[in-house]
Amino acid sequence: MTTKLSLATLKDVSGTASVPSYDRGSLKAGIVHFGVGNFHRAHQAIYLDDLFNLGRDHDWAIVGAGVLPSDAAMRDKLAGQDFLTTVVEQDNNRSGARVTGAMIDYLAPGNAAATIAALADPAIRIVSLTITEGGYFINPASGVFDPTHPAIAADAADPGAPKTVFGLILAGLKARRDKGIAPYTVMSCDNIPGNGEVTHAAVSGLARLSDPDLADWVDASVAFPNGMVDRITPATGPREIGIVADEYGIADAWPVFCEEFKQWVLEDNFPQGRPALEEVAVQFVADVAPYEHMKIRILNGGHAAIAYPAALLDIHFVHEAMEDADIRAFLAKLECEEIIPVIPPVPDTDLNDYFALIEHRFSNPKIGDTIPRLAQDGSNRQPKFILPSTADRLSRGEDVVGLALVSALWCHYLAGKTDSGKAISFNDPNIDRIHAAALAARDNPAAFLELKEIFGSVADSDLFRRRFADALQTLQRDGTRATLKRYLEGNLAN
Repeated sequence: MTTKLSLATLKDVSGTASVPSYDRGSLKAGIVHFGVGNFHRAHQAIYLDDLFNLGRDHDWAIVGAGVLPSDAAMRDKLAGQDFLTTVVEQDNNRSGARVTGAMIDYLAPGNAAATIAALADPAIRIVSLTITEGGYFINPASGVFDPTHPAIAADAADPGAPKTVFGLILAGLKARRDKGIAPYTVMSCDNIPGNGEVTHAAVSGLARLSDPDLADWVDASVAFPNGMVDRITPATGPREIGIVADEYGIADAWPVFCEEFKQWVLEDNFPQGRPALEEVAVQFVADVAPYEHMKIRILNGGHAAIAYPAALLDIHFVHEAMEDADIRAFLAKLECEEIIPVIPPVPDTDLNDYFALIEHRFSNPKIGDTIPRLAQDGSNRQPKFILPSTADRLSRGEDVVGLALVSALWCHYLAGKTDSGKAISFNDPNIDRIHAAALAARDNPAAFLELKEIFGSVADSDLFRRRFADALQTLQRDGTRATLKRYLEGNLAN
């Protein structure tokens, strides 16, 4: 028997899941969050739920905000259970469920006026975002805001009826400025180097297209703290919904599964105040960059490295990829020989110990994280997670055999078939262009490197071009496993 999750049934589900110790009715909104996906509900919302359970800062509850039409489904499901979420935390030796209540409302997509009104409320002091790496309208190769993107151009032409996250944020800021209300802090929670700076560039860059004075005010008055976020959170499907129902007796329309580990490192730049997140283990530091480099290159880069060989070998789950001796050894050799050596020191952190933790986390069989999730959106993830390490090594005159192999594996994957001949289903906003380039690379490897918006100056390196071509031709001729073995034996580079 299952119990439908709601405020009215919290007592009923408390036998199998921990539930909020605070009165949800005591919460007041202090944050508007764009991008209410699984990661947000397993990360930022968890930290706030922990804080509220301590009896602290009940005026910092979350109001979700939808932008895309697809957000309506999430909003409807969460509204049907009073915006509660079942979060199942899973370690190798432990699983446990909790119900979180940090979100108290969710603004439906398509109603810009209602969202702008909420943003103009003086009670809202932070606006946060989890909109994925590809949601910031930046050139993948340069990391620079792209003011020519059609969605940005449309918001610039009609700033009173914005349709993008940044158009809405800017309209809210303008409303506050016009009313003499102090601006909120804008806090990115996405895996992007310098995510606060990138967000600032998007908001200010959009403003400059239609209202330079507003852009100047944003530059002078609005805080955009950088932050590093970390928690492995797979997608939700029938499997996860079924586990919550069968093992915990809870009917949750969109539960979240995640690993037990979580981390959040933030610059303490919140002029209008912030919740006391240091009470629940958020690290506040003067400079987030070292932590970002470590996490994005070792963890996210590691995910990108194993995604494509695993996909080509028809491996579905991440922990199964780590059980494959060749893939695990490939990851270790790549990280220890090419990625970790170009990462700057991180305070009070041994990078080799950090990588050992990553190996352990990737190997967790309880989470059910999937290779298709890691393989999606490569056109945005490769330039952020892999190619910066490549560029750093090339600038130092160092070899890139393993990193070039990662790029070649991505190209080989994009050709469309696994080594066994199965068709690959893609999930990438730029798939038409990159798939065509991958097909052209079957005869001419350099054709793939003509994706300059992805590879940037890396593609100009003769060494990289040679290493990439060698790896891709070996993959095409001998297959994924034989190529991995050649790399592990030190025989891939000619």
